[in-house]
Amino acid sequence: MPGLPAFCLRPRDLRRGAALTLAFIAAVGAAAGTGCWDRAGAVGAAGAGLAAAGTQNPAAGPETPRETGTGTATADREAVARAAAEAAAEGKSGKKAAEEVVSRSGDRWGMVYDQGEYAAFTDDLDGRWTGVGLWIESRRDDRIAVEKVQPGSPADRSGLRAGDRLLSVDGHAVTGLRVCDVVALLRGGAGTPVVLHLTRDGADLTETLRREQLHTEPVTVRELPGGITVIKVASFSRGSGEQVRAAVRAAKPGAGFMLDLRGNPGGLVTEAVTAASAFLDGGLVATYDVRGAQRALYASPGGDTARPLVTLVDGGTMSAAELVTGALQDRGRAVAVGSRTFGKGSVQMPTPLPDGSVAELTVGTYRTPAGRSLDGSGITPDLTAGEGAEERARTVLGGLGVGP
Repeated sequence: MPGLPAFCLRPRDLRRGAALTLAFIAAVGAAAGTGCWDRAGAVGAAGAGLAAAGTQNPAAGPETPRETGTGTATADREAVARAAAEAAAEGKSGKKAAEEVVSRSGDRWGMVYDQGEYAAFTDDLDGRWTGVGLWIESRRDDRIAVEKVQPGSPADRSGLRAGDRLLSVDGHAVTGLRVCDVVALLRGGAGTPVVLHLTRDGADLTETLRREQLHTEPVTVRELPGGITVIKVASFSRGSGEQVRAAVRAAKPGAGFMLDLRGNPGGLVTEAVTAASAFLDGGLVATYDVRGAQRALYASPGGDTARPLVTLVDGGTMSAAELVTGALQDRGRAVAVGSRTFGKGSVQMPTPLPDGSVAELTVGTYRTPAGRSLDGSGITPDLTAGEGAEERARTVLGGLGVGP
């Protein structure tokens, strides 16, 4: 499941017209976008909750731990802030104290970031980050392996490749660690060295790499024979939604579309809604709740509702990508082909802490237009396919009149 290091900006109230975000929970600044939750099998890019907006001070007022409708535990933000303040007053780490409270709460999506980490969010949402160019995954035996290498990156130039097993980072053993903790070891400033100890086919490797500013394109477009336009969205970073709309407008008359969301970890909700709007003529995209308050996201009018559309999904399709898939599927606009999506549909909000760190805590869930909660269950595609997903999608489009 391909990943992308991505993080959240502090959300703003929708009534003020600014962005909601899908909060990624990868550690900041590393060239590996991987989740911080436990799941059997490979874990790809950081999934994330809908970082919902509100007008109240996120740190104000008590809130007792509760369960959302999907059974997702939530942390008491007042208790988190109080623990951080007490630790700071004693000269201890407020961030560490907050992390302990979040961990005890059972909020599996809750995370605490320091100031530097949170400040890195903006660059990442522009598709830029500092690292060595590795995507990593956690395997069933608790081993950490390289899932993908960024072309042209320090890791690529050193000869690292998918399948290499990562043993340690700067002397810190990584086997058994959460993926996001490994990512935290990989992060650092541009130009700083990091020593990686790996194995490949039984042989030990030690590589010293220097971190660099890296960049990735969130949207790529290619044409297949028979008038099929494939729009691959790697993540919903800034500008990606308009790129999808531009690709749809530029497609030839009579074309069919494959919207490839496989391995897409999510991103900015506003970008996801813009992308969905490319194929919808207004209407509901999703609803979500924030501590019981119901809200909604709507598509812009004027999208292409006539040309056939297939969405490609897999277990690495998360968060904002699931939001788009669910909307297009429920609205009868697209046929979903592939395998079941990850199932990340919980909502996080930021809680500023006294020492300047920020806790992202779960406060609710979002639902598709038909009222489906995706958290923990994901989206079941209309047609199941594995390696041959694209070929099956071509068959579906052929049945809808696209092609010779």
